[in-house]
Amino acid sequence: MGDPEKQALGSWRVLENRLGYYFKDKNLLVKALKHRSYVYAEEGSDRIESNERLEFLGDAVLELLVTEYLFRRFENKGEGELTQMKSQLVSRKALARQADRLGMGAFVLLSEDEREANGGQRPSILCDTLESLIGAIYLDGGLEAARSIVRRAVLADFCQIIQQDANCNFKSKLLEYSQSMGNGYPRYLVHAEEGPDHDKLFSVEVCITGQRMGWGQGRTKKEAQQMAAKDALESLGA
Repeated sequence: MGDPEKQALGSWRVLENRLGYYFKDKNLLVKALKHRSYVYAEEGSDRIESNERLEFLGDAVLELLVTEYLFRRFENKGEGELTQMKSQLVSRKALARQADRLGMGAFVLLSEDEREANGGQRPSILCDTLESLIGAIYLDGGLEAARSIVRRAVLADFCQIIQQDANCNFKSKLLEYSQSMGNGYPRYLVHAEEGPDHDKLFSVEVCITGQRMGWGQGRTKKEAQQMAAKDALESLGA
């Protein structure tokens, strides 16, 4: 553990208080907060020393626990609806919002240049850091500890997140964005139809200038198109 990390350990107790979890292995906490820019600038190491491996693990743990939560809570909903809700809850936008609520940008280790460029408020960095912390908590305290932190840090605003997305017309937003960039109209293609006529599940992809930008599922083509547009907007950072 380098000097900057040792100096920051005291302030990171604030983050632990907000998370409601206290690391037994502080090195896991440190690694979870190491953005690759910091690793390159301060340690001259390769990316394996950054938080990217923990982010990879945390993403998988998060998917499992959110899926489990939705499966148990909504016994009357089918695969398509559950998939939609899960995509809303684990989207980059939603995770970045939750990480910002915890003030995570102040604690992540960044290079001086990245910090000056306001990297601590960048949605991609906030989202990735939250996922890496979930991975670190899973390693440090097991699945039950990870489940608790996901409920507090990701599912705390469950109803608000679902309602916000339900009221948003993602197709209109994607059309406006695409045209503002001079890319014309998005094109929606039905990739697959599954199930009996009374219970269809549609899979749709959306392409812009011939390039696939998003994918979504729904019980109707319109619903699947909305989810594909939402996925495209997240991919584009719009």
